[in-house]
Amino acid sequence: MDQLHDTGYRGFASDNYAGAHPEVLAAISTANGGHQVSYGADAYTQRLLEVTREHFGDQAEVFPVFNGTGANVTALTSLVPRWGAVIATSTAHIHTDENGAPERIGGLKLLTVPTPDGKLTPELIDREAWGWGDEHRAQPLVASITQTTELGTLYTPAEIRAIAEHVHAKGMTLHMDGARIANAAAALGMPLREFTTDAGVDILSFGGTKNGILYGEAIVALTPGAADGLVYLRKMNMQLASKMRFVSAQLLALFENDLYLRSASHANAMAARLRAALDEAVAAGKITGLSFSQPTQANAVFAELPNDAADRIREKFRFYDWDRAAGQVRWMTSFDTTEADVDAFVTTICQEVAAVR
Repeated sequence: MDQLHDTGYRGFASDNYAGAHPEVLAAISTANGGHQVSYGADAYTQRLLEVTREHFGDQAEVFPVFNGTGANVTALTSLVPRWGAVIATSTAHIHTDENGAPERIGGLKLLTVPTPDGKLTPELIDREAWGWGDEHRAQPLVASITQTTELGTLYTPAEIRAIAEHVHAKGMTLHMDGARIANAAAALGMPLREFTTDAGVDILSFGGTKNGILYGEAIVALTPGAADGLVYLRKMNMQLASKMRFVSAQLLALFENDLYLRSASHANAMAARLRAALDEAVAAGKITGLSFSQPTQANAVFAELPNDAADRIREKFRFYDWDRAAGQVRWMTSFDTTEADVDAFVTTICQEVAAVR
């Protein structure tokens, strides 16, 4: 097959744009050859369970799936009866970017709350955590948080623990969308368990695609009972891989030699480099008309600039508008973003923003 793309090109649109890490591709090759039992009874999936428990505790159960939406929908469906509801932020991926799958496929109701930084708090949860026993209202039974958030912000373990204690006291459970959980671990500088299991999270979607694997995520049930039904729901939701060893091998590769941390740390560092260079340019008066709408805490930079400047920058580096009416854009870095990529992007941003008069 002919190569159809320029392998030297990198943009700042999404960490999903990056290819697979060489160590992940090597893991797939290692898992290939011969026959292995299908549907998760293979040696690699069994080893993944052992490794998952090393990171999240002996009670953890792991269920590899195809993608993040499948992980979120299947995990939430396992927690919520047909009359149940999930509280999330208005910017949550389950609300804005999954085409209604949690509600259409999962049969649940999303109750969303606007937030300035993409983070829930006990007080914000209480805006929708009411009406139990009212037959006219979907019953709030789960709170869902995202780590890191869709706005690139980060929950501390203390913040997660406060949310968990609050919702558990109300008889609710806590779900974490961990599409970028590795970036959170790298930014916090702590083990995965410290801000998940130990903080009171009941179930999470463990992300891999945004951190260098070819395809696949995992549902990790962290508390007793959280895994009930997942063995059936994964198949019902079309998320059960027959050749599961190849999903599990990729996830194993992330854990081996701390690849998940190495890749996420690099992505975070490239975002920090981008933000620092632009902050310096603004402070030095080299450019005006550029500001930032969120702190840069992981591998996302949220900026505000004139739309015409953004469009010209996009001619060289692809990225997405976040809120075009407000002039907000999102710049993402990944495991294969280089310092040269960042520096070239900064130069282009400064040139095009400075050209706006």
